Amino acid sequence: MNLFTAWREFKRGKLKKQDVLAATDNLEDDIFLLHQDLFGGVYRHGPYHSFVLCDPKKRHIHKALVRDRLLHHAIHRTLEPIFEPTFIYDSYASRGDKGLHKALKRLNQMAWKLSQNNTKTVWGLKYDVKKFFDSIDHFILFDLLRKKIKDNHALDLIVHVIKSFEKTSGKGLPLGNLTSQLFANIYLDHLDQFVKRNLRVKNYIRYVDDFVILSNDKQYLEKVLLIIRSFLKHDLLLELHQRKVIFRKWHQGIDFLGYVLFPHHQILRTKTKNRMFRKINNESRQSYFGLLKHCRGRKIKKELGG
Repeated sequence: MNLFTAWREFKRGKLKKQDVLAATDNLEDDIFLLHQDLFGGVYRHGPYHSFVLCDPKKRHIHKALVRDRLLHHAIHRTLEPIFEPTFIYDSYASRGDKGLHKALKRLNQMAWKLSQNNTKTVWGLKYDVKKFFDSIDHFILFDLLRKKIKDNHALDLIVHVIKSFEKTSGKGLPLGNLTSQLFANIYLDHLDQFVKRNLRVKNYIRYVDDFVILSNDKQYLEKVLLIIRSFLKHDLLLELHQRKVIFRKWHQGIDFLGYVLFPHHQILRTKTKNRMFRKINNESRQSYFGLLKHCRGRKIKKELGG
């Protein structure tokens, strides 16, 4: 585990942050000390700093010490090449060549193909997991990790990092950890594989815990939903957010990742647009303009002064 390589990647874009800048004062000595603790089996994860971030919706962030975050980065560098090739193609969050806008583009491509050039009705089933990060079960995650990680020392260290945070007993991952994003993908990949290999669902997309399945047959989607709900409950100890299970025709607009997709265009979700007008300032203006590039947003941009 190359801690110096991990540091070079970790520090990018962070050297203006006070805690990261302070860590550079005795960097070499601190990294060697961390290495000694890891090699000697005496490493102990430090406490978390808790704060609330609205970006765009309210999230409770738990931030680890720089020393621990450096280790998270090193763990991520080690695990990503092992698990990344095993993920399904249509999982789009926290993956280098994927992302939100590619997920939207892919969903649009699926819908056009399924509609046979907009001549057949396309139904979308949209759902997400209730309190996903807070509900991730540590022991189920450990079992999923053990299937690929055969080094017991590495596995013990990873288990220690996971156990460093609990929302409730034996459950939860902190939103502030880089490793949490990868662990979340590993956890829900168990569902992805079931949906693709066992149920053989063709038009399925996941972004973190937001899912969309497309079909010409609404009854088929209703049956698939029941099976997925049961799988989540019994195999992953997760529940669907009942109020966010939505069936919608494509030409009526499918709500996904802050946008509403139609056959010939997409618009910002009303909640996203309203939040934008409430939060707009000089610092956020350009990032909001970036969102508007991916939808029919010329009128909104003009109202924002762009």
